[in-house]
Amino acid sequence: MEINNINDFQVAENFKRYVQIDTQSDAQSTTVPSTEKQKNLSRLLVEELLQLGITDAHLDDLGYVYATIPSNTDKKVPVICFCSHVDTSPDSSGTDVKPLVHANYQGEDLVLPDDENVVIRFSEHPDLKEQIGNDIITASGKTLLGADDKAGVAEIMDAARILMANPEIKHGDIKILFTPDEEIGRGVDHADLKKLGADYGYTMDGERAGTLEDETFSADGVKIKIDGVSIHPGYAKNKMVSALKIAAEIVESLPKDRLSPETTSGKDGFVHPTNLSGTVEEASLGFIIRDHDTANLAKHEAELEEIVKSVLVKYPQAKFTFEVNEQYRNMKEVLDQHPRVVDIALMGIERAGMKAEKRSIRGGTDGSRLSFMGLPCPNIFAGGHAFHGKQEWVSVQDMQKAVLTILHIVALWEEVS
Repeated sequence: MEINNINDFQVAENFKRYVQIDTQSDAQSTTVPSTEKQKNLSRLLVEELLQLGITDAHLDDLGYVYATIPSNTDKKVPVICFCSHVDTSPDSSGTDVKPLVHANYQGEDLVLPDDENVVIRFSEHPDLKEQIGNDIITASGKTLLGADDKAGVAEIMDAARILMANPEIKHGDIKILFTPDEEIGRGVDHADLKKLGADYGYTMDGERAGTLEDETFSADGVKIKIDGVSIHPGYAKNKMVSALKIAAEIVESLPKDRLSPETTSGKDGFVHPTNLSGTVEEASLGFIIRDHDTANLAKHEAELEEIVKSVLVKYPQAKFTFEVNEQYRNMKEVLDQHPRVVDIALMGIERAGMKAEKRSIRGGTDGSRLSFMGLPCPNIFAGGHAFHGKQEWVSVQDMQKAVLTILHIVALWEEVS
C-alpha cells in the first residue's frame, strides 16, 4: 500500500470531538490526575481504541491510557511508542470550546465570532502564509482551542485506525500512551514504562508541519518562602516587616534586559516568576529556571539567590528559604546517544512529502522526561500554533500530514529492521 495515497482521514473529526471535552489541568491541585475531568476524554479514547480492535486498551487509576497495536511482521522490530497529552493549559479557559472550521483559507484575518476583539491576524502569524487553500480550525473567541495537544491525540488515534484497517502496512508492536497533566509539568510522573514496554518513543506535540524537536530546555523550579513580622498596622512603625512587600521587591530587582522571557530568544535561558502570594507575615514566590545548557541552571539559581539575599539584607528581622526542584532536562543529552530514533523520524517526515527541519524548542515535552527515564523520545509536529491562548489554531491538512508521518515512521522501523 502506498501510504501517501491514503485520503480517508478522520483526524479533523476526531479533533473537533476531543476539544469539546474540558480537560484543563490544575497546578494547585495535589490529586493525580490534577483534575478528574481529564479522564472524561481518556475514557472516550479507550472506548474508541477498543472499537478499533485494540484489545488491551485501558485507563489506569492515575489517568494514563495504554494500548498496543500488535505487530504484523515476522521481523524483530523495536517497539515504538507514540505519546500525547490529554490536558490543556490552565492559562486560558478550556470550558465549552466551540471548534470552527475556516475552509479554503485565503490569507484573511480571522475574527472570532464570540469575541470580535480576538483576531488571528495574517500579519502576526507568519505560518499562515503556508496555509493558503487549507482548512483552519480555531476556537470561537472565548476559550483556547486545545490543539496543544489534542491535535497530537487525534493524529495518533487516526493513525491507529488506519493501521488496524490496513494490515499491508507492515510494522512491529506499536504502543500508545496518553498522559494527563503535561501542561503543569507532571505528565509522566506516574507513567509505567515497564508496563509500556517500548524501546523508543515519539511525542506528537510540536508545532509547524515538517519539524522535529530533539532539543529542549533543561528546567528547574524554585520556591522562595519569606517570613516577615506582622503587627497591627496602626502600631507598625519600626516593627512591621512585610513579607509581601519583600517578595514584590525581589521581583522588581530581577534583570530586565536579560534572563527574562520577554528579552530572550534562541538558546538564551531565563529566570521567570510564575506566582506570588502571601501576607505581611508570610509570602511565597514561584520561579521557573530554563536553559538549554543544563550547567547554566545552577548559575541562574545562584544569581536569583543573590538577588534575594541583597533584598533581605535590608530587612534583618526577615528570613527566607530557597528550594530548588528538578523538573526536566534537555533530551538532546539522551537522543545524541540514539541517533537512529531521530534519523528515522526525519525520513518519515520527508516520505510524507515535507522538508524535514530539526530544531530546538524553548520549552519541554513529556519526551524530555521520558528520554531520561529510559525511553529516547524526540518531539514531532502536531500542527498547532499560538498555544495556550484564544488565538490558537491548527490546519486540517497539517494534521493529516502528521498522520502520514506516523505511518511512515512505523513502516520505516519495520523496513530497516
